[in-house]
Formats: sequence, C-alpha cells, structure tokens
Amino acid sequence: MKNLNIEAKVDNLPQVLMFIDSYLEEAGCPMKAQMQIDISVEEIFVNIAQYAYPGRIGHADIQISGSSADRRFIIVFRDRGIPYDPLGKSDPDITLGAEDRPIGGLGIFMVKKNMDKLEYSRTGGENILTMTKNA
Repeated sequence: MKNLNIEAKVDNLPQVLMFIDSYLEEAGCPMKAQMQIDISVEEIFVNIAQYAYPGRIGHADIQISGSSADRRFIIVFRDRGIPYDPLGKSDPDITLGAEDRPIGGLGIFMVKKNMDKLEYSRTGGENILTMTKNA
C-alpha cells in the first residue's frame, strides 16, 4: 500500500496521476484497467479540489493497494471537506441529448462504469470514497 497526502488543487492533478500510475505500472496492472483507473482518479480528485473546500484549499489523502496477482486494485480518497456522497445522486439519463440533460453527474457516472465497486462513508469528519478495479 502507498499513500499520498496532497493539497486538493487542480494544479496537483499531474502529481496524483504520477503517483497512481507509478504504483500501477510497478504492480503490473493491465493498460486497459490503468486507463480506467486514471479517468476515475482524475474525476474524483478534481471534484475534491473544486468542491470539497469552498473558499479555501484543503488536503486529499489517497491510498492505493493491490496487485496484478490479486487481480484487484483499491484506491481510497479521504478529505475533510464538506460532506458529499457522490454515489447518492441518480445516474444521468444518457438517452437525452446533451442540450436536454441537466448539467452535472456525468463524471461520477463514468467512474461508476469504469470501476467494479464504489463505496462512500462519512466517518470522523472525513469523506471516504473507496474505488475497486478488478484487473
């Protein structure tokens, strides 16, 4: 398991992706799964950076574990921002055209489609989102 604690700023996204990708490459993650994980990590980190700490900059704690031998990778995001359950919203109606669909929700929908399991909890003042990808 590896851990990264970083300021939740969109400018730090490249560092977050480097952290994730170096772990996945070392662990032998298949490229398709790595790309799906990257898309999901980007969506979650950017959401934390943009919405978790209105008017201020907070931190995000990111843990990654797993291996290709386990055929599973687990990424955990923790932040002390405002309470928000991204899994609580219903999925957007993707049968509607972009102009007919309300703004928002498409990124989390992509995360749900890319990952095999998502769990959210609010514990000890922290938002905790756990993403699991079977590879």
